[in-house]
Amino acid sequence: MKMTRPSKTERSRRDFLLEGFALGAGTIGTARLVRGASTAFAAEERRGLARGDVAILSFLAAAEILETDAWQQYNELGGIPDKEIPGGRGNAEYTKALQVLDSDMPQYIHDNTEDELTHFSFINAYLASHGAETVNLDHFRTLPSSKATGALQIGRLTNLMQLTIDTSWWTRYRSRTKNSDFGDSFPQAVPGLSQGMFPAIPRNDQDLHPPAHLQAIANTAGFHFAFIEQGGTSLYPSLAQRVTHREVLRILLSIGPTETMHFQTWQDKAGNAPPLTDPTNGLVFPDLNAPPFGGEDFQTNLIMPEPTIFLNRRFPVCSIIRPTATKGAAIGALRALTANGLFRGQSNAFFDTLTELAHAADAARRDLDDD
Repeated sequence: MKMTRPSKTERSRRDFLLEGFALGAGTIGTARLVRGASTAFAAEERRGLARGDVAILSFLAAAEILETDAWQQYNELGGIPDKEIPGGRGNAEYTKALQVLDSDMPQYIHDNTEDELTHFSFINAYLASHGAETVNLDHFRTLPSSKATGALQIGRLTNLMQLTIDTSWWTRYRSRTKNSDFGDSFPQAVPGLSQGMFPAIPRNDQDLHPPAHLQAIANTAGFHFAFIEQGGTSLYPSLAQRVTHREVLRILLSIGPTETMHFQTWQDKAGNAPPLTDPTNGLVFPDLNAPPFGGEDFQTNLIMPEPTIFLNRRFPVCSIIRPTATKGAAIGALRALTANGLFRGQSNAFFDTLTELAHAADAARRDLDDD
């Protein structure tokens, strides 16, 4: 096999995963995308919105913009393009494969897309109402679209065609003795997805056959849907612990649970992914209810969070969202999405900008004296 040298963007992504991405010369500073951020932060201190609250809302707006970009691509091919979520013409073959997981998948995809769009639109509007700069990542819409029938040919922020998916969320929420907030790790539900690069949407019309290959793409999407939404499920309560003002706390406590509702839906649908082996690349989707899987750690109908340890092992187990530790929550979320391959092909400046936003959010400190 011919070995190829990794591209500059791939090396940048790898460096970022190892230890954050160093801000360097020749990049586009965050201030050009979150315009005048430091000035806005200072102004907000005077007008009643704490600097840390602005930082947290700015990072969440960026995260929701990225999430919306991914869901938009799913909706164009497997959802319901309409006046609420315009763009794309649908792809009948891909949609049929998704409906193997649930016949209502197009509606769920459409509604999840709309939810994420409203999240970033609201957060940006709230920032603007307090005189803070809104978040705009349009400069980074440079990644290619799928060439499959039904997809719009526009620049993207995210890459759904080369994913490396961590499926340990599946066993994390089924464990009764471990919690990632305690440093525990968990086995993968679909080990193959974490060991290569796989499409979650058809890259072109050639991906529409053979049938087992297309079903593997739909299965990959099913597990990716849940991966995205479990991240938001943890991110909002983790950052909520750092906000100062009650209204900002209300925003996080009101948006965050919708991410949990999404996750619950997609976890259920992922369990319906049929066992198969992709004949084109050997990716295996196992029967999670049969050996060597099976048991409570893998059982597909256990979609409620199993009670587990929380805060201290001396307390009784409790059914909870996990993780919810606040230290490094934003940068941790960003690194997880990067490891997922969602930003594969993005520029150094993109990683610099998102890293700066994440560090600012993680640096926020709650002012306990605020009323």
